[in-house]
Amino acid sequence: MTNPTEQEIWDFLHHHLGSIFTRDVETYRATTSADLSLYEWFVTPHRQEGLDFHFFMIDHSWAGAGTDFRYDLLEPRLQVYGDGHTAVVSYTFMLTQAGENSITHRAHNESRVLIKTPDKGWQVVHVHKSPAWQAPYAPGG
Repeated sequence: MTNPTEQEIWDFLHHHLGSIFTRDVETYRATTSADLSLYEWFVTPHRQEGLDFHFFMIDHSWAGAGTDFRYDLLEPRLQVYGDGHTAVVSYTFMLTQAGENSITHRAHNESRVLIKTPDKGWQVVHVHKSPAWQAPYAPGG
């Protein structure tokens, strides 16, 4: 990535995602718009809004905070629009966690819409997650 704007966006995204898995509520708050909207297929088939739900999830280690983990963004794509202050990132998100006796993997497709404002910098304003297998079949189906 030779374009500094692209590197800036990917660095921001990794900083944002890292805050979720390390239970860093202050960074998550700073990198996420208060009017966040999102679809998380594994939680509910309905749109969720705001940050309170995620603060609850982060506080209760939903993502396995405290475990040995890594995430990979497979087939990442960045689209930048307008004056360079709106971006869409999409990828397959793969989480690998090491447990006491095993390693597990989870994956889903994910898109995040980012905006950059003069006062807050980059923030995530919308997230859409979908299964990483062909619907309506379950994995391995």
